[in-house]
Amino acid sequence: MRSSHELGASGGWQPVAGWQLIVVVVFAITVLYLGNTGERWFPLLDSANLAFHEAGHPLFWLLGSRLGVYGGTLGQLALPLIVALSFWRRRDPFATSLVMLWLFQNFFNIARYMADARAQMLPLVGGDHDWSEIFARWQLLHLDTRIAGLVSLLGWAGVLVVCCALARTWWRARSCTRCC
Repeated sequence: MRSSHELGASGGWQPVAGWQLIVVVVFAITVLYLGNTGERWFPLLDSANLAFHEAGHPLFWLLGSRLGVYGGTLGQLALPLIVALSFWRRRDPFATSLVMLWLFQNFFNIARYMADARAQMLPLVGGDHDWSEIFARWQLLHLDTRIAGLVSLLGWAGVLVVCCALARTWWRARSCTRCC
């Protein structure tokens, strides 16, 4: 068992180096920029997100045909959450932050897809438009763009919270080393 001095102010979390904080902030800025301008496509992440989205449909379909339509969005959110939880359990704030940025980056894609529910202009990999069907089930199709705006706002908030939390962890460790 580690002593309270070994655990430090971070409660057993690995320390955050200045360069790690810079990498996370630069990645966050890139996520925000690419997620909110132009085609809104982050090549490496969005290719993976699309694969997990499509894989989610048949996986959740096994739990019931009505869940299959939700499986795409749930699939693309599940993997980053599982990976983030793994890094969280290892008490690695740098890796956890990077993966949480990936999670919140998904919100911009989901919002774009939601906002397209009525117009259905986005090219689809196959099948029907998930969010058109979901919003129609909930009788919320007329609110597709408003709900999409809220999801996008949650993405922004998530990215900012991740950056602030990592900066706070870095600052606390930095302050603790000065006084100890």
